[in-house]
Amino acid sequence: MAGLFELFIDAQSHVRFRLTAPDGTVMAVSKAFDDKPAAVAGIAAVREYAGMGHIADLCPGSRSKPAAGRSASAREQESRPLPAGELRTLGRALRRAAAGPRRSGAA
Repeated sequence: MAGLFELFIDAQSHVRFRLTAPDGTVMAVSKAFDDKPAAVAGIAAVREYAGMGHIADLCPGSRSKPAAGRSASAREQESRPLPAGELRTLGRALRRAAAGPRRSGAA
């Protein structure tokens, strides 16, 4: 079952969209757009780019801690894509989590 993109107007009268999971959990909220056509174009971009998007782990403590005044090349190294094997493992875990608990046995 697919997620749902919902268009809505925020408190500042801008158009935004949110991506919700089949169970209603909000998975992402967009930036503010000036009008609906721009928000719909944003949804199209998310659909295009997110399908096979790389994962960049920018969480503190995930890797060796860089110096406070780190260079641009150090930041680029931190955001490199995960190795293919690790990405497949992570993808399987995410799909299992999204699918919910498996039921076995006769009911």
